[in-house]
Amino acid sequence: MKLLGTLKRHFGYDQFRPLQQEIIRDALAGRDVFVLMPTGGGKSLCFQLPALLRNGLTIVVSPLISLMKDQVDALQTSGIPATYLNSTLDRDQAKARWRGLHRGEYRMLYVAPERLMLDTFLERALNWNIAQFAIDEAHCISEWGHDFRPEYRELKKLRTYLPDVPMIALTATATERVRADIIKELKLREPRCYVASFNRPNLSYRVVPKSAPYEQLLAFILSRPHDSGIVYCASRKSTESLARNLNEDGVSAKPYHAGLTPTERTKHQEAFLRDDVRVITATIAFGMGINKPNVRFVVHYDLPKNLESYYQETGRAGRDGLPSECVLLFSASDVAKQLHFIDEKSETEARIAREQLRQMVHYAETRQCRRAVLLEYFGEKFGEQRCDGCDNCLQPRETFDGTVHAQKFLSCVYRVHTKSGFGFGLNHVVDVLRGADTEAIRQRGHDELSTYGIGRDLKREAWQAIGRELLRLGLIECAPGRFATLTITKAGHEALRQRTPITLTKQIDIAARDQKTRAGAIECDEPLFERLRGLRRKLADERGVPAYIIFSDVSLREMARNYPMNANEFRRIPGVGEQKAKDFVEPFLSEVKNYLAANPRQTFSRNVDPLLSRRRSRLNDSQKETLRRFRGGESVEDISRARGFVRSTIYEHLAAAIESGESLEADRFFMASQREEIESAFRQINNGKLVDVSAFLGNRYDIGLLRIFRAFAARDAVAGGDDPGGFVASFRR
Repeated sequence: MKLLGTLKRHFGYDQFRPLQQEIIRDALAGRDVFVLMPTGGGKSLCFQLPALLRNGLTIVVSPLISLMKDQVDALQTSGIPATYLNSTLDRDQAKARWRGLHRGEYRMLYVAPERLMLDTFLERALNWNIAQFAIDEAHCISEWGHDFRPEYRELKKLRTYLPDVPMIALTATATERVRADIIKELKLREPRCYVASFNRPNLSYRVVPKSAPYEQLLAFILSRPHDSGIVYCASRKSTESLARNLNEDGVSAKPYHAGLTPTERTKHQEAFLRDDVRVITATIAFGMGINKPNVRFVVHYDLPKNLESYYQETGRAGRDGLPSECVLLFSASDVAKQLHFIDEKSETEARIAREQLRQMVHYAETRQCRRAVLLEYFGEKFGEQRCDGCDNCLQPRETFDGTVHAQKFLSCVYRVHTKSGFGFGLNHVVDVLRGADTEAIRQRGHDELSTYGIGRDLKREAWQAIGRELLRLGLIECAPGRFATLTITKAGHEALRQRTPITLTKQIDIAARDQKTRAGAIECDEPLFERLRGLRRKLADERGVPAYIIFSDVSLREMARNYPMNANEFRRIPGVGEQKAKDFVEPFLSEVKNYLAANPRQTFSRNVDPLLSRRRSRLNDSQKETLRRFRGGESVEDISRARGFVRSTIYEHLAAAIESGESLEADRFFMASQREEIESAFRQINNGKLVDVSAFLGNRYDIGLLRIFRAFAARDAVAGGDDPGGFVASFRR
């Protein structure tokens, strides 16, 4: 109860997320702990809450100097004494904080590794009562990680200076090799290791063929006028030009890359955090470490070098758990350019880089569930055939007989190459097919070819899509180099000679929104939500902090859903702790009351998945037999063996029986603690989807058990009407 009380008092939440409570207990027991938890999974709480419950100072090691102020501001807004030391402070500010540290005024100190490991710093620290070291972004210590920082390697010396201080290492992304390296380099002693699911149920994934990239990007952003996002590019020049063009087209944007001065980077990042600009254009090579929880989209304008970087960068979307989008613009020419740069590396480096690029291209070209491919890279098996959160699952591509079009394209590539003695890029081949009158075509005599103008019946974009499909099918290939020229492969020559039937897929629109309800969606009064956002922005500006530090979008949407009318109701909103209730109850209650004075109160469903509201149906004979055996005392395993069915089928039979109204005891399936944990997960995921709930729970429960829980909830959803307790009433009888 002490942990839950502290959680509610300071952070405003009634329940822990999966694994948080176990991690916190181990940290409080003084054990070394390793935590691998995806962005948005609640890593920070794993060291912040113990810092409040133990005597002494928790030193948080972070490489993200530009974010320390916002992290500390967020803690102070929640009534938690924290500070930071870095180069942004003037002399007087630094002195005041040193004095506070020596007097024991703080529970947490944020500091960069290079500052912490200075001899002068460590000598001072020896006089403090240090309770724990929290090593954030711990993957930076590993040479095998995607963001290696040499200064992190010095942290191993902490075991020499302060051998008795426990350590917790945290990261959002690390392969097994990187995990082992972190534990070894930090000299963690028999650490308890916690690995959460890499699945981010609230994120949707799409790969869109890159044709007219800027026009595609602009259409995407303009179709989401209230959303903020990050656009990742391969070069500094691209970030600058994209930001400039977006501003000219009415989208507020700032670039962010290593070529800017530290002052410029900080200024641009703060503008984004404070919602002064909607879009940040950033280089792939330069890690932002952005801490903004309501990033609604991440677009990769260019191809990332590896899946680890891609996962880390897409993970900056939807940290608050609300639905968010991840889009990758993909073209074979991007692959060719990367191969060109890889060829300039040493043989060992090149071999690793080619394998990483191969995995990235596989993700981009696959027709499988993209979530499953991404999770498999990190050694996690996705338990469902469909995720309903990627383009391949939501929008299976329409196919058509493209034999004639493919023959025309292949023939044109061959004839252009034969005429000039070397290959040309995709756009030039398309120009020849469409009979374009360009200087390049006239100079090389390509207007004299038999394939000149034979493709006027299709638009330019259609021919570009066909070219990309033929690349994916391996009938043509891009030569490595800056110019990405096309050549026909052996398979392409064979298809051309034998007129092999070729099936092609239709392209999709980047601007189209996912019509499926994503995990984490919170239905609410949208006009009131926008008014509350405006109030939040005003209060944040007055305090000089980013808007999310006042309240997250999740908290605002819950306010716009529940219409709190007094202080007690306001305190029940997720994210409202004691300090925030004290500071903000009056303005937010006033805003809600003023809104209701002119607008009717709306009612909302309990966000129960449509699967939960299925009508009661009669059981078939096989389901009745399973029910008879279960009532006779046989376990699920017993019935599975006796009937020759897999366990999942037996669970489905029993779930159907529960939904049809048959009386079964929930205690035969769950212990009380399990019920509470599963109930909490269903409520937080908020869509009833088993795969999303399973991932949220770290895949620790059989999908069949979750199906049973959902069946009890479905029965109550049908029978309980508007009873707010109906969702889990069967567990409270």
